[in-house]
Amino acid sequence: MDYVKNPKAIEDKSMELIYPYVKDLNLTDDEIRVYSRTIHASGDVDYANLVRTSPNAVQKGIEALQNGADIFTDVEMVRTGISKPALKIHGNEVHCLIKDEKVAAMAKELGVTRSIAAMRTFGKQLDGQVVAIGNAPTALYEVLRLALEENIKPALIVGIPVGFVGAAESKDYLMEVSPVPYITVKGNKGGSPIAASVINALLYTGVKRDDMLFVQGKK
Repeated sequence: MDYVKNPKAIEDKSMELIYPYVKDLNLTDDEIRVYSRTIHASGDVDYANLVRTSPNAVQKGIEALQNGADIFTDVEMVRTGISKPALKIHGNEVHCLIKDEKVAAMAKELGVTRSIAAMRTFGKQLDGQVVAIGNAPTALYEVLRLALEENIKPALIVGIPVGFVGAAESKDYLMEVSPVPYITVKGNKGGSPIAASVINALLYTGVKRDDMLFVQGKK
């Protein structure tokens, strides 16, 4: 059976097929990359109509990451999905505390989710950094509480929790009250692969293929 085997050719063809769904949305080139990555990661062209961003959020996220901002996430699946070679370009690191024993103890003591406890533990570390929420609505609510009540303001919130209990509501709340730039997906859809795809789109922007080959040890 004859089929496409080259990874770059597969990706290029995918983006070619996705482009008609995003080309008329009045987006910048960088925003098109973000929207396209969510469609590519999900296999769902509905994302073209579901992604929401605050003004200049994509550009703000790109600038923060290019200036070395770290990424703080709610679950290991988001951390796993973020491109390690792309992280090396600007020295970004990804942090996740969901498995931390102290976080688990705090959650039990306070009667809250581990995701809340993790974001609360990060606290001031989130200021000026990038937050990527791919699973827990409670994590997104806590990040917003920190921003609104404690003046801890990330450079960007990628808030894309998934599910039927609190996910859509937390994202609506993000769009309603966030004092910082955000990227989200309206409704129940989302999840860790989508959050990671947004971060990857931001990380890839401006990175030459030769640079990627270099950090992967292929040059």
